[in-house]
Amino acid sequence: MIVQIVILAMIAAFLGLRLYSVLGRRPERDEEPMRRRIEQPDPSANPHQPAQPRQIAQRGAESGNAAARPRELVTPEPNTFENAAEIGVRAIIAADRRFDLAQFLAGSKAAYGMILEAFWRGDKDELKQLCDDDVYQGFASAIDARTAAGESVDARLVRIEEARIVAASLDGQMARITVRFIADIASITRDSDGHVIAGSLDDAVDARDLWTFSRDLTARDPDWLLDETDEA
Repeated sequence: MIVQIVILAMIAAFLGLRLYSVLGRRPERDEEPMRRRIEQPDPSANPHQPAQPRQIAQRGAESGNAAARPRELVTPEPNTFENAAEIGVRAIIAADRRFDLAQFLAGSKAAYGMILEAFWRGDKDELKQLCDDDVYQGFASAIDARTAAGESVDARLVRIEEARIVAASLDGQMARITVRFIADIASITRDSDGHVIAGSLDDAVDARDLWTFSRDLTARDPDWLLDETDEA
C-alpha cells in the first residue's frame, strides 16, 4: 500500500512538472516581439534604408519626382575621399545621375593597373584608348626612348594599398577627379644585352601617384580618361 502511494505521488509530481513546463512557463521578455519583427517589419522603420554599406548613391525620390531631385551624398565608406574633394564630388553626382562613387573607384584601380602594364610592355594602342592625347604622348615618348636605348622593362603591380580621391571638380560639363594611388610595384630594367641595370623583382617599391581622370558628362561614352599624372 505504501509503495503504491509513493508511486502515485511520483506520477503526480511528474505530470505537474510537465504541465508547468507547457502552461505555467512565462515567455521570455523578447521572444514574441522578436517573432513579430521577423514576420512583420516594424512600420516605423525606414523602408528605403539600404541594406548595403553606405556610400555615395542616388537616394530614392518620391514617385513621379525622381528626375527633379538630385542625388545626395550619403556617408561613404571610410577613406573614400578627402574632405577637400567633397564639394566637387557632390557637384558631379548632381550633374550625372549615372555616376556611382564605388564603381568609379573600382574602375580607377583597374585603369591604374591596365595603363601601367600597357606602358611596361610598350602597348601604344591600349594606352591611346585609356589616356587623353597629352598623357598618351608622354607615355609614347618614354616608350620610344626606351626602345631606342635598347632597354626593356619587366614589371608587375603587386598590390594597390590605397585608392583615395583627393580632389574633384566640375567645370561646365567636364568632370575631373584626382585619385591618389599607393601601390607596391616590382620591376627591373634590362639593357640590350639582357643585363639588369635597375630594379629588382624580389623587392617591391612603394609607388605614390596622383592620377587625374576626366570625362565629359554629356558624352554617351561612360569611360573616364587619364588626363594628368603626377607624384603624390
